[in-house]
Amino acid sequence: MPKIGVILSGCGVQDGSEIHEATLLLLAIDRAGAEAVCFAPDKDQASVVDHLSGKPVREKRAVLVESARLARGAVRDLREARPEELDAVILPGGFGAAKNLSSFAEEGPQCQVDPEVARVLRGMRQAGKPIGAACIAPVILARLFGGDGPVVTIGSDPATARSVEAMGARHEKTPVTGVAVDRDLKLATTPCYMLATRISQVAEGMEALVKAVLDLASAPAKR
Repeated sequence: MPKIGVILSGCGVQDGSEIHEATLLLLAIDRAGAEAVCFAPDKDQASVVDHLSGKPVREKRAVLVESARLARGAVRDLREARPEELDAVILPGGFGAAKNLSSFAEEGPQCQVDPEVARVLRGMRQAGKPIGAACIAPVILARLFGGDGPVVTIGSDPATARSVEAMGARHEKTPVTGVAVDRDLKLATTPCYMLATRISQVAEGMEALVKAVLDLASAPAKR
């Protein structure tokens, strides 16, 4: 059974992982006959947002602890993740990808990627294993692998697409449930809530993303 690492960034669209995306990703992995292995960085969130009012609040929350809400407690410190134990890695979206896994929300194309996220994703890339990302999370792939000109999508938002291209990636405009696949670098990305207006669209996009990632995992390595 393939093992797919899922890197979470908290719990809640405004300051962590987008809950619909994360849950539907886990469902898609299970339905595809694979096993999800959840990870999250053990650090404080960059911000905490009241999801009812949409306003920031003065409190601290830990990314790993909040991610445990999504994973029903079955989440590991990202420092424990080893590329050799995984067949693929997928990142759901939510502002946590741009705040906790990277600093894209504040710094745009000049952003930094969390060191443990960078270590795991670079390790997967070096091992020739696929990486998937949804919603805003593809900006992380653009930042890490921009020198190789990766093909990614964040849907069709012009400003974010320009930021992606400023980091060296090639942006591919896709429909809401579409998947941009870079077969050479073994990357697959989908827009989800960058475009979605219905949860069913997110479900369809996540299923397509997981299928694309598993197809890349079974593809022969480039020589």
